[in-house]
Amino acid sequence: MQGFRLAVYTFNQFVAPYESEQIKGFRDAEPATMLAIEGSEGFIARSGYGGDDGLSSWGEQVFPKCWTNDNGDDWAPSTLSLWASVETIMAATYHGLHRQVLKQGKGWHIRADHIPEYVLWWVREGDAPDWTQAVQRFEMLLDHGAQPNAFSFSKLFDPLGSPIKPDMERVKQLAQLNAEFARKDVAAL
Repeated sequence: MQGFRLAVYTFNQFVAPYESEQIKGFRDAEPATMLAIEGSEGFIARSGYGGDDGLSSWGEQVFPKCWTNDNGDDWAPSTLSLWASVETIMAATYHGLHRQVLKQGKGWHIRADHIPEYVLWWVREGDAPDWTQAVQRFEMLLDHGAQPNAFSFSKLFDPLGSPIKPDMERVKQLAQLNAEFARKDVAAL
């Protein structure tokens, strides 16, 4: 819907510290995966992380109340980004390189069926959420289930709060477009 952008916060916990051998596959795949996501049709922007070079952070990074720091490194994989539509994030997430990496996630992430791995919500065009707002939305979904201001792909809402279904044909078209761009990027190397 015009005038709005889809905010996306992802969260998970590693089975071992980030620098461990057990998480090496994630570390190795992360740079190319982030480039593929950022090159996807409909990607608008993402937050960086405080203290890292590159993108600026959208506030101080915080973690949800369900975070346990079991791996002991005071960190958990999370992202905060903005997208043009539900279909654009679905195409980037469930197709291409990200899909391949997502399949391997069971070896890297602690499985907790009661904890969501992401939350979606709408923001006005020109606004960007900060990490604290993202965690608040995540906790809304965790505590109360999908609702218009904190939802998932299984129960979507438009910016006005009405339930919607994704245009799956559009998702396929966008996935093909993303794949074409990815092939051109690889060919340019």
